[in-house]
Amino acid sequence: MKILPNLLTHCLVALLCLSFTACSSHNKKTTQLPPANEVVLTDNQDEEISSAEPEETAAEELEALNAPGAWEYGIGQTYSLEKLGIDSNKYDFPIMVNKQVLYYLELFQGRQRNYFTQWLARSSMYRPHIEAELKKAGLPTDLVFLAMIESGYNPSAYSPAKACGLWQFIEGTGSRYGLKIDSWVDERRQPEKATKAAVQYLSNLYSQFGDWYLAVAAYNAGEKKIDTALKRNNATDFWEIAATEGIFMETKRYVPKLIAAIIIARNPEKYGFTDIAYKKPHEYETITVPGGVSLEVVAATANTSTKELRALNNELRKGQVPPRSEYTLRIPVGTRELIAGNLDKLRPVTTTVYATHTVKKNETLDSICSLYNISKTTLLKANNLRSAQLPRGLRLQIPTTSTKYVVAKDRDRQSEDRLAKNNGKDKRQQQLVKYTLKSGETLASVAKQYRVSPQQILRWNKLSQASKVKPGQQLALYTSFPVPSLAEKPEVRVDASKADTTLTAAATKIAVAKSTGNSSNKPAAVPTLESTKKQSVAKTTQPTRDQKAAQPTVIAQTAKNQPPTWYVVKNGDTLATIAKKFQASPQNIRTWNKLSNNALQTGDKLIVKKG
Repeated sequence: MKILPNLLTHCLVALLCLSFTACSSHNKKTTQLPPANEVVLTDNQDEEISSAEPEETAAEELEALNAPGAWEYGIGQTYSLEKLGIDSNKYDFPIMVNKQVLYYLELFQGRQRNYFTQWLARSSMYRPHIEAELKKAGLPTDLVFLAMIESGYNPSAYSPAKACGLWQFIEGTGSRYGLKIDSWVDERRQPEKATKAAVQYLSNLYSQFGDWYLAVAAYNAGEKKIDTALKRNNATDFWEIAATEGIFMETKRYVPKLIAAIIIARNPEKYGFTDIAYKKPHEYETITVPGGVSLEVVAATANTSTKELRALNNELRKGQVPPRSEYTLRIPVGTRELIAGNLDKLRPVTTTVYATHTVKKNETLDSICSLYNISKTTLLKANNLRSAQLPRGLRLQIPTTSTKYVVAKDRDRQSEDRLAKNNGKDKRQQQLVKYTLKSGETLASVAKQYRVSPQQILRWNKLSQASKVKPGQQLALYTSFPVPSLAEKPEVRVDASKADTTLTAAATKIAVAKSTGNSSNKPAAVPTLESTKKQSVAKTTQPTRDQKAAQPTVIAQTAKNQPPTWYVVKNGDTLATIAKKFQASPQNIRTWNKLSNNALQTGDKLIVKKG
C-alpha cells in the first residue's frame, strides 16, 4: 500500500526522480565497481566476493537527492507520522519523515523493489543473531537494518572502497575492533564476529555523539568527519550538517535511507512486500581440524560439498584453513562424528591434468619451466618437441598433478593399521626406515611415497600435528612395501620359490591400487606366486654418488625373500621407455597394473616383468 497522496507523489517524483555514483562505508567516495582483478584483496584465487548491492544504484540516488532544495533544513520540513499511517511506538530507533525519507520510501517500493525483496529474503538468515547481539548491548534492535543498507545482507559483499562483509568494514576499522584480516582469513566476512564488532563500534559512536542519527552517520563517514562538521557549523543535529557542505552526499543519504528501510522492513506487507521467500539461518556445529587441511578433504569425509563448507566458513579466503595451528571449522549439523571418524582414513588420489600455455613474446623454455615448476625434459616430452626454440603463439600442454582425497574402505585401513602395529618387529613384513625430511617435502608426500598414512607417521614419532614437522627432521617409518628408492645393489634377484607369502592380500591390493593411481576403489591385479616364478632377473643401474646420498637409511631390511618386482617411475619416464627397458610391451604394463591410459606420474610404482 502506497503511503503518499497522489499529488504529493507526482510532485516528489518530478522533483527527485533523476538518475546516479556509488558510495561506500566509512567516508570512501567511489564511482563504479572495478574489474575483478582489482577487487581481490590478496593473491588468493579461491575467495568468492561480490558487489555490495545497495551501492549498485547509488549514482541514481545521489543525483536525485542533490536536486536544488532537497536538503533545506528548518521548521515545517517534516511530515506527520500519523497522517502517513506510521506508528512510531513500534520502533526503537527514532523515526521521522522528510523529503529524503519519502524519496527512499518511494524508491524501495518502486524502481528498487526487486533489490529490497532480495534483502528481505536474506534478512531472516542473520536477523535473529544480530537482534540478539543488539539487545544484549542495549542498542535499538532496529539497527539490524543497518546491515541491509550496507550490504543487502550479503556477507561476501565487497565495495569499490574496499569495505567488506555484512557490515562493510574497511580494513582499518575492522582491525581496530578485533577482526582478523590476513591472506588466509578475513573475519569481516564472518557474520557472527563482524556483528559483534559492529555492535561495539555503534555503542562507542552513540556514547560519543549522544544521538543515533549522528552515530550512524559517523558509522558511514567516520567519527572525525562528523565531529568536524558539527564544530565548523556550530551544529548539534544531523539535519543541520546535512544542509551544508560539511559532509559528503554519500553520508547525507545514509540516515534517510536507513529510516525508510526500517519503516518498510518492520511492516513489509503494509508496503506491498508479500510472499517473500525468506531464507533459513545457517545451522552448524563445530570441529577442530589440523592446520592447513583443505575444505575438499573435510567435505570428502562428511559426504557434503566444498560449497556448503565455504558458505559456513565464509571468512576463509582460500580452499583450506590456515596452516600454522589447529582451526575451529563450522560444519553441517550431524556431521561432526562422521568427520572425526574419517579424517584419519583419507587417502590422496593423484592424477595428471594438463593446462594450456600460449608462448608469449620473449618467453623461453627456461622461463616457462620456472613458471610451472617442471623440468625441461617433462615439458618437451609432453609436447613431442625436439628443440628448445619456442615460437611465439605456440600452445603448450603443461602437465600438472591434481590430488583429491577419498575415504579408504574400512578393510583396507584395517590392513594398513595391522601392519603398522608391528612397529618393525616382524622382519618378514616390515622395514624400519629413518627418513630425513627435505626442503619442500610434506608429511603427506612422504606418507604417499612409503604407502602409509600421515596419521601413522605422527603416531610412530609421537608428534601431535603435521605442521610441527620441519625440513631436516628425521622420521621413523615402518613399511611393508619396497623402499621407494634407486637400487642399492647393481643386481636384484626375485626368487619366487622362496617369496614371503605372509604379506596380507588386502595390504598388497592397497599398494597396487595406490601405485597405479587407481581412483575407482577397485584394486589393481596382484602378481601371484606362480606368475612371479616366471619372472626373469630384473637388473637395475648402479646409482651415482649423489643418488646414493639421497637415499634414506634402511635400518632393518627384509632378511630374505623379495616381494614382486616393482619399478618407480622417474622424471621423464614414459610407458614406452619403461617397456623397452624391461623388454615388455606398453600394453602388458597397462594390463599388469590395470592402467586405463598411458599417463604416468613421477613416483608411481609399477609391477613389471622382464621379457
